[in-house]
Amino acid sequence: MENRTYTTDAAPGDTVTVAGWVHEIRDLGGIAFLILRDTTGKIQVKFEKDEMDDDLVETGLNVQRESVISVTGDVEEEPRAPTGVEVTPESVDVISEADPELPLDPSGKVDAELPTRLDNRTLDLRKDEVKAIFEIRAEVLRSVREAFRDLNCTEINTPKIVATGTEGGTELFPITYFGQEAFMNQSPQLFKQLMVGSGLERVFEIGPIFRAEEHNTPRHLNEATSIDFESAFYDHTEAMDACEHVVQSAYEGVAENCQDELEALGLEDEFAAPEGDFPRLTYEDALDRINATGELDEPLVWGDDLSTEAEHVLGQEVGEHYFITDWPSEIKPFYIKDHDDDEEVSTGFDMMHPSMELVSGGQREHRFDHLVEGFEQQGLDPEAFEYYTKMFKYGMPPHAGWGLGGERLIMTMLGLENIREAVLFPRDRQRLSP
Repeated sequence: MENRTYTTDAAPGDTVTVAGWVHEIRDLGGIAFLILRDTTGKIQVKFEKDEMDDDLVETGLNVQRESVISVTGDVEEEPRAPTGVEVTPESVDVISEADPELPLDPSGKVDAELPTRLDNRTLDLRKDEVKAIFEIRAEVLRSVREAFRDLNCTEINTPKIVATGTEGGTELFPITYFGQEAFMNQSPQLFKQLMVGSGLERVFEIGPIFRAEEHNTPRHLNEATSIDFESAFYDHTEAMDACEHVVQSAYEGVAENCQDELEALGLEDEFAAPEGDFPRLTYEDALDRINATGELDEPLVWGDDLSTEAEHVLGQEVGEHYFITDWPSEIKPFYIKDHDDDEEVSTGFDMMHPSMELVSGGQREHRFDHLVEGFEQQGLDPEAFEYYTKMFKYGMPPHAGWGLGGERLIMTMLGLENIREAVLFPRDRQRLSP
């Protein structure tokens, strides 16, 4: 809109045209106020009924809340106004009238359940605290990209329609692809490994992944954002170093650039970037610490995965971001390399927030014969993955990497109760629209 002024830029003495949504109308008799909201904030528009044209007053005070309007007028100082200034209107133009029956209240005075909010996401994001989540999400992605560039990574984009799943199994969404069976990709894992054998050497990707898991929990999605890293000539310890750098950079970016958003969420006093090295516990140490609490019904034994309850118990014990290393080979994917001196123990690691897993990674098996053997041990047909395995015959360097759940990072960073709050339009077992 030509000559439009954002509300936070309106200064006493200016003549401005501001445009946005009708947030609230307060009629006090001889005087009334309309609060107009745009993406930067709110501004008060004053109507002195006896001194203004009747049509102007009627237009301004009869418009429905959440209608889109523009107001042209003079800006005056008013300490009692929400932003210390107010506009005396010369004209009010109703651009788009809102229905008086709104499915939720964007002012936040009346709460709405999460399903109602997700069904009406456009209205939901008109609330400052909800919009703040996605401004922070954008900053996290910006900071993460910058951190990867610090590590001399090249950003890549890999296919999301594939002929085979990354890890096989039933957690795949099948689709019909010109008469052939295909799947939505679970992970860029195999493709990013192929890239570290190319001239790119160190890569990252931020993109969607699809998992057909029949979960119905506050921390699982069927379409999620994966933040992936892979580097040639890295081992698992160097990959963990890179993971720390990226996660800390995400927090630091939010702390530096999102103070208004943190304030909208009530987090301005408690938000802090993690400092120092993340503790690194072996899988065996983790089991011992969990079992020592006596909080599980049955003690964990070697080869057990960690349940949600076990993760919570250990998270409370550690109290900060941490790694679990040296997982049993039998419960890690075929592409994770085992330790050279003990093939029962893998180089796989998970990076944990005290409340849940955020990252899975490790050094990869770069030797062709060992890779094919890993396929067979996990009941997978190596021939179905020939596009992947054959490249390991042509000089594949040692390499390591990881995948970080983008929504889980936002969820834990902001203390959200449900991962769906960190997604504009979440996909889960019940939700395919909007």
